[in-house]
Amino acid sequence: MIFPFLKTLFLSLRRGPATRRYPRVVRTPFPGTRGHLVNDAGKCIFCGVCARRCPAGALVVTRTPAHWTLDPYRCIVCGYCVEVCPKKSLRMEPWHRRESGGARGQG
Repeated sequence: MIFPFLKTLFLSLRRGPATRRYPRVVRTPFPGTRGHLVNDAGKCIFCGVCARRCPAGALVVTRTPAHWTLDPYRCIVCGYCVEVCPKKSLRMEPWHRRESGGARGQG
């Protein structure tokens, strides 16, 4: 009865852990992963098309003063705003936001 357990134990010790030590080891995102939205304010004309297209209402754009805000907790990371931006100032980064600044890592 104890022998199947010992076999599993020794196999696990030989192979090592099956998981990563997140957040120290962050997996590289797969191609096409949508992590968070980034706006290049230098290209943005503050037309508001992205805010009108956002199904979650996470974007607020005002022309005067020229201001663009994103509520990251409402954003559903669908990418519709990126598709409709006439100046292509929006893009989706594959890394997810983290409180400590950014989720760039090796993995």
